[in-house]
Amino acid sequence: MKEARVMIVGFGVVGEGVAEVLDSKKKQLEKLGVKLSLVAVCEKDGCIVDEKGIGVSELLKLKKAGELQKHSGWKKKMRSVDAIREVDCDIVVEVTPTNVESGEPGLTHIATALDSKKHVVTSNKGPLALKFSELVEKAEKNNVELKYEATVCGGMPVFNMVENALASNEIKSIKGILNGTTNFILSRMHETGVTFEVALKEAKEMGIAEEKPDYDVKGIDAAAKITILANALMGRKLAYKDVKRVGIEEIIPEGIALAKKSGFAIKLIGEITGDKASVSPQLIPLGHPLNVGGTLNALMLETDLAKEVIVIGRGAGKIETASAIISDVLEIVKSRK
Repeated sequence: MKEARVMIVGFGVVGEGVAEVLDSKKKQLEKLGVKLSLVAVCEKDGCIVDEKGIGVSELLKLKKAGELQKHSGWKKKMRSVDAIREVDCDIVVEVTPTNVESGEPGLTHIATALDSKKHVVTSNKGPLALKFSELVEKAEKNNVELKYEATVCGGMPVFNMVENALASNEIKSIKGILNGTTNFILSRMHETGVTFEVALKEAKEMGIAEEKPDYDVKGIDAAAKITILANALMGRKLAYKDVKRVGIEEIIPEGIALAKKSGFAIKLIGEITGDKASVSPQLIPLGHPLNVGGTLNALMLETDLAKEVIVIGRGAGKIETASAIISDVLEIVKSRK
């Protein structure tokens, strides 16, 4: 049995999802020969620490009741960076909210963990969109792993697929729908003829769009993801600011209708071709594999050997993202001697 001690930094929706999967899949993980112990959970105002192992069921009950502070291991005002340095753990799961302006607080969390010779698994796009090369070099210098499957396309196995199944291939171009919120809005406009404003309102009411949706509708989220894809899969040295970005706010029903009449749908597409990286609305043929509806994501990789490889799946969601995170954790545990 291979064992690993895990810390979760950021206990919002994704962090809670990771804890839920650790709890619900405990027996299945042990059948795979892996035992994962949760030894710390960090929030803005403190951390829960128990190096003997935190009872996940109790933790989740306290989380749902909004009473994490009642846990016996609660350390008020303990900073996440101090916990990362001091707590005896093997893997730091960094799942704080994305910040593409500074990358913080995730950037400091990840850098601190790597310098502390701890493996990192993250869903946080900001640090990687801004400082990808530096963080990868830091991981290599400290002989630890930095895994980020959950940063792009949620539960879709993009990086693991390329690293394993497509290991002998050169990725020549990448193109895809990388944001489920904008895809839902454009799909509703295509299906019903409603305006952007009406489709956005519907997305908010369904919990698909945030109250302040700029991160999605302005293409910021997709641009961060395309930056990570370019660097990780194609060896580029891109930063987020290098991606040319156009959002979907100006798309009108008349434009959608004209595209539809001509046999196309309008989709927000992230693309890397040649030396160019962009996010912008594009015309996609109605019968094309990238023409997926609802909140689905779709990614097409052009390779030299396997030619076009297309992955379609859920690009977001608490459990879907947690699935990708746990997959990365298992990769680290299995690869350890």
